[in-house]
Amino acid sequence: MGSHDQGADATNQRWLVIPRTLCFVTHGDDVLLMRRAATRRIFPNLYNGLGGHIERDETPVEGAIREIYEESGLRVDHIAFCGTHMVDTGGQNGIILFTFRARAASRECVSDEREGTLHWISRKDVLSLELVEDLPQIIPRVLNMRDDEMPYHVHVSYDEADNIQLRFSQP
Repeated sequence: MGSHDQGADATNQRWLVIPRTLCFVTHGDDVLLMRRAATRRIFPNLYNGLGGHIERDETPVEGAIREIYEESGLRVDHIAFCGTHMVDTGGQNGIILFTFRARAASRECVSDEREGTLHWISRKDVLSLELVEDLPQIIPRVLNMRDDEMPYHVHVSYDEADNIQLRFSQP
């Protein structure tokens, strides 16, 4: 079967997704979070993991590793796939977010101030921060996953009042 036989051109009336990554990098009992710059359109002034768009020639793992390096200068020695988020933004396009946990050999990182500032935060203090709205439910799940545990899957949508709704699938 060739590339033209994959059905990728059947987009009429289809819900399409933009692929992105989100990664929580750990070092000991700390997790690296970025406080997004006030000037950023998405999640200004909120803490988030590292990540971004997956490029056309990348797998989700390759995209996560590249984004970690671009945003922090860190090389990770272990990366684990933790879950997928199907984000329904209410429009014709949504987002598929591949979530990872990675381990860094070093704490020495470099921030791009235009993106935000990087902070190593103790796991016990993470939930006290001003986080992106779904992270209080996601971070504990990701950080506490065993390496042999199956990934989680969640559908993310917004109600009539624009409040986030997370629906985790059951195994």
